[in-house]
Amino acid sequence: MHPPARLVAIDMDGTLLPTFSQQISKRNAQALKAAQQAGIVVAIATGRRQAYTAPILEGLDLRADMPLITSNGAVTRTLAGDRLDRQFLPANVARALCGILRPFGALVFTFDREEPGELVLEDLEQTHGRIAVWVETNRKSIQVVKPLEDALVDGNDPIQGMVAGGMNKMRHAEKALKESPLHAVCGCIRTEYPRRDLAILDLLPHGVSKGSALQRLVARLGIDRKETMAIGDNWNDVDMLEWAGQSVVMGNAAVELRTMAKVKGWKQAPANDEDGVAVVLERLLARQQAAGVRA
Repeated sequence: MHPPARLVAIDMDGTLLPTFSQQISKRNAQALKAAQQAGIVVAIATGRRQAYTAPILEGLDLRADMPLITSNGAVTRTLAGDRLDRQFLPANVARALCGILRPFGALVFTFDREEPGELVLEDLEQTHGRIAVWVETNRKSIQVVKPLEDALVDGNDPIQGMVAGGMNKMRHAEKALKESPLHAVCGCIRTEYPRRDLAILDLLPHGVSKGSALQRLVARLGIDRKETMAIGDNWNDVDMLEWAGQSVVMGNAAVELRTMAKVKGWKQAPANDEDGVAVVLERLLARQQAAGVRA
């Protein structure tokens, strides 16, 4: 029997958000607020950066101190924007990544600043072709620099890189990185969207992931690992699902990931389009209420 969950870390795309939507459903929003009111820390853990995450949560009457683990664990801030944690990818490593990964797809580097140049790339048309919605949403933050290495000067370290393209091509890109000397200093996390034949490789400082960021957040808050729940749907969620004491995989996750969940004893929620997050939180609150427990 698990102890009552005091913190729930929730992925955003494919988990909290409906498919092809940028708006949290009413039921999911109500469940987030109810969990907070019950004393549970609700944290978002996403591959998105802060500026692409916080606006989706605004207007839902959620706590300003709600933690947002963003950029796949590189940065953690509150919903109000107060920084709790940040990791950098050394500029010299980022420059070397360009030479290895440029042939595979659209390469982007993210800097932790809210201004043009927060996102730097060298070929807007190539990027637009694969992730058009992302480009249009983030256009004001994008700066085009060619060659990309010119934006990656020593002392101006990004927080992460990203390369996007077809799923098969990104698997080859991941293989090329893992077979290079850079793999010792740079982590690589893959997220896949089979319906769109799109994969994204997030290039992160060594040892950085949603799981490592969640571990640091939980320690900061004085919460035990066994009291921590994680909910996700994709491969970039695996580290936090493996670390959390209570883990839930969405019903819309890839078959391979759902099979992994069964082997590891993780629970499965309904799909994101069926308000799976709300179902999990409602059941959690009902169990804790029946037991007379407040987080």
